[in-house]
Amino acid sequence: MNNMPIRYKLIIHFLLISILPSIGLGLLIGWTVDRRVEQQSNENTMQLIGKVNTALENDVENLQKITYLISFDPGVQAFLNGQLANGAAQAQTVNGESAEYNIRKFLQGFTTLSSEIAGIMLVNQNGDFISNEMYTRPGTTVTAEAWYKEAAANKGIFKIIGHPYGRSVMSHVDYKESEIVSAVRAIVDPDTQVVQGVVLVDLKLRVIAETARDVTLGKTGYLTVVDDSGETVYAPKHPFMETIPAGLFTESSGITSERVGGRDIQLIYRTSAFTGWTTVGVFPMDESAYGVREITFNVVTFVFVVCMLGMTASFYLAYSISRPIGQLASFMSKAESGDLTIRYWGKRSDEIGLLGRSFNTMLAQISRLLSLTELQARQKREAELRSLQAHIKPHFLYNTLDTIHWMARNKGAEDIAEVVQSLSKLFRLGLSKGSDIIPLSDELEHIVSYLKIQHVRYRSKLTYSIDAEPRLMELYVLKLLLQPMVENAIYHGIKERRGPGHLKIEVTERGGDLYLTVSDDGAGIAPEKLAQLRQRLASAATGAGHDGTENDPGTAEQTGGYGILNVQARIRLTYGEPYGLSIDSEPGKGTVATIRHPIVRNNNKYQ
Repeated sequence: MNNMPIRYKLIIHFLLISILPSIGLGLLIGWTVDRRVEQQSNENTMQLIGKVNTALENDVENLQKITYLISFDPGVQAFLNGQLANGAAQAQTVNGESAEYNIRKFLQGFTTLSSEIAGIMLVNQNGDFISNEMYTRPGTTVTAEAWYKEAAANKGIFKIIGHPYGRSVMSHVDYKESEIVSAVRAIVDPDTQVVQGVVLVDLKLRVIAETARDVTLGKTGYLTVVDDSGETVYAPKHPFMETIPAGLFTESSGITSERVGGRDIQLIYRTSAFTGWTTVGVFPMDESAYGVREITFNVVTFVFVVCMLGMTASFYLAYSISRPIGQLASFMSKAESGDLTIRYWGKRSDEIGLLGRSFNTMLAQISRLLSLTELQARQKREAELRSLQAHIKPHFLYNTLDTIHWMARNKGAEDIAEVVQSLSKLFRLGLSKGSDIIPLSDELEHIVSYLKIQHVRYRSKLTYSIDAEPRLMELYVLKLLLQPMVENAIYHGIKERRGPGHLKIEVTERGGDLYLTVSDDGAGIAPEKLAQLRQRLASAATGAGHDGTENDPGTAEQTGGYGILNVQARIRLTYGEPYGLSIDSEPGKGTVATIRHPIVRNNNKYQ
């Protein structure tokens, strides 16, 4: 990835943050919709089945109520008790009408009011029956019929026995056996619990058909009704399943599936606890997925459009970012080849525009620095030339001092010869062949030459001592560190006191640093001047005084601090803090100046 162009990185980045999440969102939506649509479809189908079951239960409950009303009629009770047997039903009259006629008229009232009833037959325990719509074949014993026995076995409990296949009871209206559903109920003597007779009611199948036919599931799905034995009570024309296997429904409601004719058929069912019938929703599973496929297609189309737009936007955005960066890279290549006149002329205000303007500023700065470097190189060559010319003067001075030294010894002026020799050494060591860092031994030899010259001047007023361990002589220090402090100690300390004074130079090593101490027993420094001098020392490395003004040599000379300020500045600029000079003094007792210097064993380190 690090070696790929930015354009490709941006495109990959946009693909990862836009297109892939869109695809994932589409898949998630498709899966969620599939699951939710299927769940919602099943719930709706189950609700429809529940409503159909409720409607069927109402119809059946109506039949049950009719059987109860029939059993409570006095004429029916007389017929069931056998009081109207052997033609008595026709002979006995009530208000000029026979008892049988009244019963028929009573039963006809129910069939008239309830159009869903195909017929009602009333049978007593002797096999006699009364009905307006139904009759039996000749020679038939009604009490021997299966439906009569089943009703008698239920002891007064209303029961639906399904289609009347194989019974001997016929109907005046030519109903097919598949067009009606029969229900029976035995009428039982409440005292003896003896079956007195049976009420047979035929229900028109169109009532069930009207209830279930109006319900459609998908495009071709339908509802069918089966009884507790698995026999079909109602099914539409051309059903997917001619018969539903017995034992397929193990619970009161649920969802199952069967494969019929190479198609997967989904079955959603609910069994009515009252009728014992099971209403089943039957529909192909591929139809239930049709809506899901349509939604999925729309989602996929949307994701595809989003991906195309995202890729187009990513290509454009990547190009708009990478193109100016490529231009900047081209300009930088030209600048690397030496063409510093190249410039970025874009007017963008974003980060790339800022980078381009910074690039222009950098090139202008480089051009200015190159010009400055060229100027400094020229000035350096001129300075080197002047330095070579200036070397002639010191050599002439050394030769002149050697001549004076020879003449003084030739005349017997040993004191003059000694001063001239010390002065010559002082000059030679002070120049140190142009080196800023010299051995400690050379620095001490230089200060000894200086003290000899001062001793000739002050005689017995000045005494001095130097204490330095021999092992420290090989260390390197900045040159001319001690001379300004010794000069300060002589001119502002020993010279101002009464009587002779002593100056002590001590070199020690403490805590991994080198300490050079110059102490005198002179007049000391007043507290206000000492505070002013310490402030100047603190700001000596920056070239500014404590009051914010530049250090003036004349002012520093008046306060006796120009030389030591120079020492402090050189040490701080070379080594930084905490190295440098510190001064302690008491008026009338003397002054101690201490230089803290790092241990330097190689003079090439700071050249």
